[in-house]
Amino acid sequence: MDKTSRRSRMRRTRTGKRLELTTRDLEIFRALARYRYLSSTYIHAFVGGASETRFKERLGDLFHEGYLDRPAQQWQFAGALYRPTIYEAGDDARRVLCDQGGNDSCTFLAPTAHRQFAHSMMICEVLASLEINARHDPSLRFIGWPEMLARAPEGARASATPFRMPLPNGGGVVPDGMFGLEYDNGGNKTYRFFALEADRGTMALSRSDGGQTSYLGKIAAYRDLLAHQVHKIALGIPNLLVLTITTSEPRMREVMRQMEGQADSSAPFLFKTAGPSDLRLPAPGLLSDPWDRAGLPALRIGFC
Repeated sequence: MDKTSRRSRMRRTRTGKRLELTTRDLEIFRALARYRYLSSTYIHAFVGGASETRFKERLGDLFHEGYLDRPAQQWQFAGALYRPTIYEAGDDARRVLCDQGGNDSCTFLAPTAHRQFAHSMMICEVLASLEINARHDPSLRFIGWPEMLARAPEGARASATPFRMPLPNGGGVVPDGMFGLEYDNGGNKTYRFFALEADRGTMALSRSDGGQTSYLGKIAAYRDLLAHQVHKIALGIPNLLVLTITTSEPRMREVMRQMEGQADSSAPFLFKTAGPSDLRLPAPGLLSDPWDRAGLPALRIGFC
């Protein structure tokens, strides 16, 4: 029996041995700083390595010696023991990154534990999938939130909540994530920017009480934001498409049905479904496959 089979996946068992950190270990820490939660399959896709088995053993060593954490919420998933293990940066990894100047996050997730862990995990998997697969296409470059913010107007850079885009009549819109894509067409570069909504079906589609939140209400808020060019004013980005990725095909179709007949204002809204297992591995289809639009042709965001 090898050392990894004797140690619990759920509980840390320190051996007290000193780990000599490698360049790849530091890349693991940086990936987990950018994306709060990542499974072993995503981390391996980011940092590489010939042997996935040896790689998982190394992740185990980093966990048991305190560099990485395994969020306890994952053990509540059905079949959790048969899924790739989910990691986040531990105290020791954060100290190492702090000594090196830190690392900016691509998500808006708070550093505290998350009550809606599955939703937080979905956000990380979608954004990480997009970055990983953009790396495989020489004509594409993923633009993470830190780069967007660094180029934003001073007001956004100085704000405690720069990702909250204010609406003209009060309130604001906070996407689940934001990113951009740079397209290189023979030296001619163009850009698209995106707000991400990861919808697990927990929010009501509509409500009779307008003061309560609903998904169609959030779509209406985005319409108001786009009509008043808030994204240009607040963040300095020239365009904004709104991506909704949902776990339910019927729910997606109902939202699109409600938007039919409003083609002019529906053009920036793109929809796709992802079932329970579709994001276990980085999903290339998020870039290469078409996203649906209400009353309009589908759009592949990986192509300009």
